[in-house]
Amino acid sequence: MHDGRRLRRLVVDEAATAYVWSVRHRHSVTEPCQEVLTPSRDGTRTRLLFPGGGGRHVPDGFLPSGCVALGDAALNLHEPGVVRAFVDEAARRGLLDRSADLDGWELFPAVVAAREADG
Repeated sequence: MHDGRRLRRLVVDEAATAYVWSVRHRHSVTEPCQEVLTPSRDGTRTRLLFPGGGGRHVPDGFLPSGCVALGDAALNLHEPGVVRAFVDEAARRGLLDRSADLDGWELFPAVVAAREADG
């Protein structure tokens, strides 16, 4: 049985900087469901949180696992290219230097733009 928390490896540059990453879905009785993308490197774990609600969509029986959507844009957090774009954007903003829980939706527009530019 697949538990959805499998660690995958992502190498991001010529210096062979490697992250391990996973995607999972969190349920809550009092809060909206959320998708969580967790890239980790050298003991530093950054959780990018994508809570549903307010026009922000996460898997809830209608979207596939790992899908996050806002407006007409959707990303699949199981795709290595999408994860790479989130890691690149978070690194550009200096967000990967310490363990933290971050709002993934703040990075979402920049990642969508980067993915569109990549074709």
